[in-house]
Amino acid sequence: MKDLVIMHDQQAVTTSLKVAEIFEKEHRVVMKSIRNLTAQNYAVKKMFVEDSYLNSRNQQQPMYYMNRDGFTLLAMGFTGSKAMEFKLKYIDAFNKMEKQIKEETKFRLPTNLNEMSTMFYSVMKDQDKKIEEQSEKVNFLMNLSGLTSPRNKELTKARNKKVIQVCGGSESNSYQDKSLRSKLYNELFKSYRHRFDVNQYVDTPMKKFDEAKEYINNWYPPFELKDEIEKANAQGNLF
Repeated sequence: MKDLVIMHDQQAVTTSLKVAEIFEKEHRVVMKSIRNLTAQNYAVKKMFVEDSYLNSRNQQQPMYYMNRDGFTLLAMGFTGSKAMEFKLKYIDAFNKMEKQIKEETKFRLPTNLNEMSTMFYSVMKDQDKKIEEQSEKVNFLMNLSGLTSPRNKELTKARNKKVIQVCGGSESNSYQDKSLRSKLYNELFKSYRHRFDVNQYVDTPMKKFDEAKEYINNWYPPFELKDEIEKANAQGNLF
């Protein structure tokens, strides 16, 4: 039962010679069975590869290599308890050999340009998948979490700067008027809340921070409030 399954062209295979030996059949009978199988279906031909060997008289004789599917199909025609025992041992041997091949090829360095390209593509594909998964996780967390403390401070500075700009400067009458200044902050947040659907600035999703800052930078008060600012600034110094 030694060498039930061998490695050939990086595949786990067995031979018609080994099948004949183990199942105690004449090799010509096994060959005939294989030829009958391959003649019936084109897909079956892929499971068997014809080759040759040297017999005891040093003469070349035909033989077949077969993969696990080919062996299984061929062995279906073998009956009896002894045949069943050998079938199970063959299948187990195939499984062990294929596992060994996978482990070896997993760590084997590429030997030609085609293998290098295939390995490189596989590695890059895995990396792209990991990056995409990480990106999805980051986006998910950024959608759930509000602004960090530094980002919230930055947004506060943007709001203060915008209110000063709208008033015409920190020394303007409208900015010095606490009531009017409060109206501006309230009006700004009113439009901001409507735009980003939040109850306070800090609840803004991190993912939307840049959009939020740009919104504040481009915001201007409604006409009525703008008119009130202009009138306040047109008056003499309140102090």
